[in-house]
Amino acid sequence: MYRPLLGITMGDPAGCGPEIAVKALADSRVYERCRPLLIGDVKVMSDALRIAGHPEVKINAVSSPRDGKYEFGTIDVHALDLVDMDSLVYGKVQSQAGEAAFQCVKKAIELAMSRDIDATVTNPISKEAINLAGHHYSGHTEIYAEFTRTRKYTMMLAHGDLRVVHVSTHVSLREACERVKRERVLDVIRIANKACKDLGIEKPRVGVAGLNPHAGENGMFGREEIEEIIPAIESARAEGIDAIGPVPPDTVFSKALGGWYDMVVCMYHDQGHIP
Repeated sequence: MYRPLLGITMGDPAGCGPEIAVKALADSRVYERCRPLLIGDVKVMSDALRIAGHPEVKINAVSSPRDGKYEFGTIDVHALDLVDMDSLVYGKVQSQAGEAAFQCVKKAIELAMSRDIDATVTNPISKEAINLAGHHYSGHTEIYAEFTRTRKYTMMLAHGDLRVVHVSTHVSLREACERVKRERVLDVIRIANKACKDLGIEKPRVGVAGLNPHAGENGMFGREEIEEIIPAIESARAEGIDAIGPVPPDTVFSKALGGWYDMVVCMYHDQGHIP
């Protein structure tokens, strides 16, 4: 069985990412399914072994994915010398931690784009820290979009048969409402439909959540559904996409879990993340 080579970012070295990575890679079942390559700082990962209580695990520093052992008991680290351990403070937002986290993500993307790894997995970053380091992104999604040169994109979250995509993510709720525009909603419906097909769903059903309570109740509680969301759904249906909605946000996810929809288009961050 082919074991895909996964590039796993260290995350913020002052946060929980390195410890999470160590605990995951201390499980032999991981190595039965993939070849994990940790992208990060050897010094940080060595200290994470101490913190997580796994002194028996060894670090193998490599400069290329080709040099990894990918054997249980050894963590292969694509070594980036990024962190001064003498000045690193665990649990504190700091510029050098943000810089290190950002560089790990950038390297993971580069390795994937050059086909040196099959996929990427990211550990947590501090958005505040990476911005403090001078990299002005609101999250992983935006970093990936820029370095993969992707113009139209959205975040997708999935658990079993519950899948959601977002019209907006890391912005204020006030700005999120302002971003509910026909063209953006239509773009996300198209992306949702294609993602379902890429996952092997031949005839996707895309449920589109409303923005307002009761999906606006025909304009009683807001007009975004009438002026922006419904026109986007109608355009999508004209393209042959089975888009349904707008569905009241308080019922759309239970319906999705019940098999009514293969994907739900959500209007803002918490609407999609909470379910």
